[in-house]
Amino acid sequence: MKQHEILEIARNVLTTEIEGLAAVRDSLGDDFLKLTEECVRILDNGGKIVVTGIGKSGHVGKKMAATLASTGSPAIFMHSVEAMHGDLGMIQEKDLLLAISYSGESDEITRVIAPAKRLGIPIASFTCNPESSLAKLSDLHVTVKVPREACPFNMAPTTSSTAQLAFGDTLAVTLMNLRGFTKNNYGRLHPSGAIGRALTMRAGDVMRTGGKLAVVSPDVTVKDALLKMTDCRCGCAVVAGKNNELMGIFTDGDFRRKISDPQILFKTISDVMVQHPASVKEDALAVEVLKLVEQRHIDDVIVVDDNNRVRGLVDIQDLPGMKLM
Repeated sequence: MKQHEILEIARNVLTTEIEGLAAVRDSLGDDFLKLTEECVRILDNGGKIVVTGIGKSGHVGKKMAATLASTGSPAIFMHSVEAMHGDLGMIQEKDLLLAISYSGESDEITRVIAPAKRLGIPIASFTCNPESSLAKLSDLHVTVKVPREACPFNMAPTTSSTAQLAFGDTLAVTLMNLRGFTKNNYGRLHPSGAIGRALTMRAGDVMRTGGKLAVVSPDVTVKDALLKMTDCRCGCAVVAGKNNELMGIFTDGDFRRKISDPQILFKTISDVMVQHPASVKEDALAVEVLKLVEQRHIDDVIVVDDNNRVRGLVDIQDLPGMKLM
């Protein structure tokens, strides 16, 4: 098979799956609204979403439950076969059971519904057929149907499982918005890794202070400022006034750009400093500092208090060591 033929096959798969997602998007309607309302009611009442499935739908269900849980909607995955051998104990009276089956006719799924109903909990399902056995057994049903599978035989779950996966994300993100889930909430659920650190750590947690911070008055010479920077092993000098209020910054880069001036070392730092440097408050999230660094293409962000007094410095060189970059 020629290379262009291989690429054509690959592109056709992606095109088919994109078309499937578009079809699911366009089919969203009242059934989805009812499902989100019920999910909010369940979650706000202290319940959780129990996702169940088998086969490819089961794999999708695991990811769906994980995404829901990590975005503020408590959820777990229950294997439909294991459910019949004791795992039904995962379900509590305040919960909602969300069953996933593209055909809606998987025996392993439908057999779970009757004992779940005896617990008195609402049953919701995703299938491609509103007349399927699972749909008819459900209190809430959302049709997730694609025009065709990407499989050349139109049999292997490809487009359909992608659609189920995307639909799970749709539900999770919608619930995030409806329940007011914030960036801070997200950070608390992701305490490990770069995402968690960026969302929970504050500028005050990562800033340089004391002997690692070069603060100079506006009347010192550039030479003295450089000596202070060297002593503190800092790539910049923060210029502060009599009451420690922020006035400006002078960096290694600024010095290199002015080195052609033979008198540069003897000039007053106030004559060469950059005024109105980038600054944040101590309680600013580390992710906000990262955005500022990227947007302004700078290496240093000064940390100030409510009265614009210098409290510290966030140096971009420190962030990788803290696994924030």
